[in-house]
Amino acid sequence: MERFNLSVVKRFWTIAKSYWTSEEKWQARGLLLLVVLMSLGYTGLSVLLNNKRGALISALSAQDEARFWQTILVFAGTLVVYAPLFAGYVYLRDRLGLQWRRWLTDRFVDRYFANRAFYNLSHSDADIDNPDQRIAEDVKSFTQESLTLLLAGVDSLLAIAAFSGVLWNISKPLIAFLVLYASIGTLTTVGVFGRSLVRLNFEQLRKEADFRFSLVRVRENAEAIAFYQGESREAEQVKGRFGEAFENFKRLIFWELNLNILTNAYEFIPFILPAIVVAPGIFAGELEVGKVSEAQGAFIRVFFSLNLIVARFQSLATFGAGVERLYTFAESIEPPTEGAQTVRQPDRPTIATEITEGLALQNLTLQTPNRKRTLIENLSVELPSGAGLLVKGPSGCGKSSLLRAIAGLWDAGSGKILRPPLERMLFLPQRPYMILGTLRDQLLYPNTDADVTEEQLREVLIRVNLPELEARQGGFHAERDWAEVLSLGEQQRLIFARLLLNTPTYAMLDEATSALDPTNEAHLYQQLQDSGITFLSVGHRESLDRYHQGILDFSTRQIKPVEGPESAEGQAETAIAEGAVTRI
Repeated sequence: MERFNLSVVKRFWTIAKSYWTSEEKWQARGLLLLVVLMSLGYTGLSVLLNNKRGALISALSAQDEARFWQTILVFAGTLVVYAPLFAGYVYLRDRLGLQWRRWLTDRFVDRYFANRAFYNLSHSDADIDNPDQRIAEDVKSFTQESLTLLLAGVDSLLAIAAFSGVLWNISKPLIAFLVLYASIGTLTTVGVFGRSLVRLNFEQLRKEADFRFSLVRVRENAEAIAFYQGESREAEQVKGRFGEAFENFKRLIFWELNLNILTNAYEFIPFILPAIVVAPGIFAGELEVGKVSEAQGAFIRVFFSLNLIVARFQSLATFGAGVERLYTFAESIEPPTEGAQTVRQPDRPTIATEITEGLALQNLTLQTPNRKRTLIENLSVELPSGAGLLVKGPSGCGKSSLLRAIAGLWDAGSGKILRPPLERMLFLPQRPYMILGTLRDQLLYPNTDADVTEEQLREVLIRVNLPELEARQGGFHAERDWAEVLSLGEQQRLIFARLLLNTPTYAMLDEATSALDPTNEAHLYQQLQDSGITFLSVGHRESLDRYHQGILDFSTRQIKPVEGPESAEGQAETAIAEGAVTRI
């Protein structure tokens, strides 16, 4: 793990520059300029307040009543301007941070869903844990902390410029001592604590995210855990994840203890040194008593401005860890450079895909993404329009993987897949996917903006044997946790309704009726056949044979037509029997 150094700054700028050079750059730069100007204004007022605080003490020690009340009036008038100015500065800083977070979150979300990066990330060898936390939490911390640290640096430079003049007029040696003292403190802090604190903060972010994920996983699988009576095992796992975060945090706070000992001792000097330096001049009658307060105030402001890295080192360490996590995530979802050509490696062949009107496989060999296992070898088959093909075989033989290859999710292997554009196909995975949204959204997904009337929705619900679903759930605009309120059988009928409403040219069904009774299964496949949709099914049940014109059996490694009175007749059967029977 790299310490907080130039590489972290480069990675920070790689992420940050996209916003400051985007279409919103002028608004962002204008807000930043306004914030800096407000910082300049309240820094100038701070110098005036510091001067008047010294004058107030001098007036009291000299028993000069007129000067005392004059100073009070100036002090009060300055505060009237200073308070709203500083409040406005904080508001605009936070508003700019919020706008930056919105833009950067949109950018990460767009890239996360572009080119199926979200899927590829979960099936790659990249060590990118908890992408949800990186988008939700790390982006938030990045934008807020970036502005806070940047403006703290600007404030420090302005304070150094403003208060150094005050110190110079009071005592020139104080300036030289400050620069030397702050330099030694900064180098010592970074050298001793930098590497360890950044590494421990990085690990803490990851372990906290793993702990939260384990709790979310229990919530999402509550029923299965209850059936298995796996409470003890799950509790041990959650406690184990927390234990890792706990142990890492113990190491983190030990390092913070040592850092705090150093910084507390180091930061005590500014409170006594100005008085020691100014005292001889006061005792000699060359300076007013109030100069002690003025010198001390100016000294503290300049000291803590020079001492910014030491004072904020823990924040910088946490920020550096967050930058590292966000940078590696951004790299992993970076879209291919426009115009760039993929370099094919002879030892890592990939399956070619050609967009056509029909669906066919030509000499397809399919491997797992890590290329350690060959699932399908030299398969050629064509699925004629209007026909149905059933893929059968033992579990783990590659049936569902064939659908992944057709969808373009897996491409390790060789051969060619000819298929229509994905917009004209609909894939129904093994586990019905229930989206967050209304019943109408559920039925129309992924084309939730389709122009479909409620009467058409009711008609389709009747066709899939869910006539009472609308009334039972409170209408098509009701929002529910559909995965919880619907049984698995109801979910499978609902995705068949989704299929009938989207009317794709081709449908790929993976165990899409596994939770249904034979009557409902027969009814839904009859609806599918009547719709004219060409379909490919993956399943185990013998009852599925009758709804298809051909069977690709992975156990016998051959394709055969369906025989019997219930199989479809005519051209489709002939095409399967004569054109698609191929040895694997």
